[in-house]
Amino acid sequence: MTTQTTTVSTPDGPFTVVERDGAVLASGWTAELSDVTGQIHPTLRVEPVHFVRSLPFITDAVSAYYDGDLAAIEAVPVQQLSGPFRNHAWDVLRTVAPGRPVTYSEYARLVGRPAAIRAAAGACAYNAAALFVPCHRVIRTDGSLGGFRWGVAVKTSLLAREKAAAQSADPVSVAR
Repeated sequence: MTTQTTTVSTPDGPFTVVERDGAVLASGWTAELSDVTGQIHPTLRVEPVHFVRSLPFITDAVSAYYDGDLAAIEAVPVQQLSGPFRNHAWDVLRTVAPGRPVTYSEYARLVGRPAAIRAAAGACAYNAAALFVPCHRVIRTDGSLGGFRWGVAVKTSLLAREKAAAQSADPVSVAR
């Protein structure tokens, strides 16, 4: 069981990924490994972490996403652990379509617990696998972005990229 990491360049800055057995354990817009490893569940942490030039399937998906294939990240396996609610909430996040952000209230309803808005927000806050589990697609009820571990500028960029791609793929939305 080898844990590997790499950092790739993206339009939003360096993006570091930690993976084991083909599944993302953690990722985020940073060049510092320590910035992403703290979110990995203790039972999933394996030392040492080996630095590699690339993680072909995973880094190819990141490149494809930034080249406009927003669905490329959906095929990348992710491994995160928490309690039943949060594990389910992370699975639900992977179903939120690019270019169609949901509010925290809508997200709580999608998770099946409409009154658990804070718990749904907590699932976003503790998501270790940014981009692959797209917590950036959850916004405040008033339409403002709210927080994002990797910065509001990155969240803004991701949402704009996804909105533009969704509109160009959906001729009806362009006509609106």
